[in-house]
Amino acid sequence: MSWPLVKLFECCEIIMGQAPVGSSYNEKGEGHALIAGAGDFGELTPKPKKFTTAASKLSKKEDLILCIRATIGDLNWSNDEYCLGRGVAGLRPKANLDKNYLWYFITANKEQLASKGTGSTFKQVSRVIISDWEIPLPPLDKQKRIAAILDKADAIRRKRQQAIKLADDFLRSVFLDMFGADLQRSTNVTKFGDVSILDAKMVDPREEEYLDLLHIGPDRIEKNTGKLLPALTAREERLISKKFLFDEQYILYSKIRPYLRKVALPDFRALCSADMYPVKPVQGKVTREFIWMLLLSDYFDNYVLSLPARANIPKLNKTELAGFEFSLPEYSKVEKFTEIVKDCFERSNAISTSYAESENLFNSLSQKAFAGEL
Repeated sequence: MSWPLVKLFECCEIIMGQAPVGSSYNEKGEGHALIAGAGDFGELTPKPKKFTTAASKLSKKEDLILCIRATIGDLNWSNDEYCLGRGVAGLRPKANLDKNYLWYFITANKEQLASKGTGSTFKQVSRVIISDWEIPLPPLDKQKRIAAILDKADAIRRKRQQAIKLADDFLRSVFLDMFGADLQRSTNVTKFGDVSILDAKMVDPREEEYLDLLHIGPDRIEKNTGKLLPALTAREERLISKKFLFDEQYILYSKIRPYLRKVALPDFRALCSADMYPVKPVQGKVTREFIWMLLLSDYFDNYVLSLPARANIPKLNKTELAGFEFSLPEYSKVEKFTEIVKDCFERSNAISTSYAESENLFNSLSQKAFAGEL
């Protein structure tokens, strides 16, 4: 059955944030912690950077804090009393609305809310839009039952998501344990250019042979992890400028904003942007897996930070990449690490498949819940 639709202001107090007086800001922890946007949100609780003694718009413990600007729809719980700055709103459910039910309703309909944002630089939703947002409102006991079902599905999803993160952290830890001291030795020092090859050819993506190959740009690589994100083909993007052709022999490294650590291990043949370096390891010296983690490491990042900064968009050129020096570990240790990576990837792929299933289950349950089918 379908539940009656009620405007949010009828079942929820809405506290729109506003910027406090500028002179009241401080970083000493005096006054109320200021929540001003998604950047002040931690994984579980808000993590404000500023405080203010001129707080007027306050959240209470267990209010929902909704981001209404830029990353519209991001949510967090208020675990204390906070000052709500410009860019967020506090949501305080009335007696006829369960707070957990509201959380899952917003989570399931985040894109719908974001689509109503207006503004040229940063999109934002107004009080009117939030107030008039219609929410299906079953009796309170049914709201609690729905929230409990979604809680269980969400817990499964989060555990599998955490397992994927732990796998990433594990590989970083193994690399550091195996090579952290080795890389900084004063013996067997080598340059990156001596153990890698940049020989990928550039091709015209309009040619029939390449039209249906995926195109990987820097935006298709997740920062800090190297995970590849969904991409379009050359045909779909209507590419016209030449691109690098790579396959599973290469590592992909984004030379734009190197501090973002965008390095990927592809297992397919495709095209990549000229803003990337397809890097091939020199056999018998290093492996793809070793180079991948080396370029993701703090050791390489410290080298990048030591280079002269570019004016607007930092970029690492070929000479700078090739000039990176480190002590080359024994190849037997490199091979051992490679086997660990491959085994970890195999396990991670299984976890990722399981996570995708749990994500689909959660989304399906959410749709049914707010359509009155649970």
